[in-house]
Amino acid sequence: MTRTLFIGDVHGCAEELDALLEECGHRPGDRVVLVGDLVAKGPDSAGVVRRARERGMLAVRGNHDEHVLRWHKGEMPKHKKLKPEHKQVLDTLTDADWAYLESLPLHLSFPELNVRVVHGGLVPGVPLEKQEPELMLNLRSITSEGEPSKKLEAGVPWASLWRGPELIIFGHDALRGVQRHPHAIGLDSGCVYGRRLTAYVLPEARFYSVTAKRTYLDIDG
Repeated sequence: MTRTLFIGDVHGCAEELDALLEECGHRPGDRVVLVGDLVAKGPDSAGVVRRARERGMLAVRGNHDEHVLRWHKGEMPKHKKLKPEHKQVLDTLTDADWAYLESLPLHLSFPELNVRVVHGGLVPGVPLEKQEPELMLNLRSITSEGEPSKKLEAGVPWASLWRGPELIIFGHDALRGVQRHPHAIGLDSGCVYGRRLTAYVLPEARFYSVTAKRTYLDIDG
């Protein structure tokens, strides 16, 4: 079976991505899957996207990838202010980089592994075809009333309520860090905030991680 490396939110941390691939013992024939938020906040978004497209990495779209795509296409509401971390992406990506980001789906399925990858999450009990794109990018919690929420403090992790049958691998939730639930694994361990970049590798079912070179952004920033 093909060895598959699922990697958490890179956020422009290209050097850490290189280090994690080395830590995983990445070799030709391995499949690399990024769980979204390739860009923004970190120092080298263009480098991350270039590595992904030149090396044939797979990826799903994250909420920050979506933000910069909307800015690039002129689709953001006029009252929205362009954040510095998004402007830096707009100033550095090439046409080929934009085409790669635009091609990223909201979710990817790997039936032979019984795995589906999404950036934010999936609402438990809702069929895939009825999942809302905005929540697939931004979901964090399920409230005590059973409502989906983008907010960390609004309830319990959505992944703790996911009952399968697929294993969902996701990112987006740096404050909660690596999550290990019976049918869902969260891989955002806050690299851009000075913590770690994490991978989960199948079929060996093993976690790997590397420490961030430095803190690029305060986690409250």
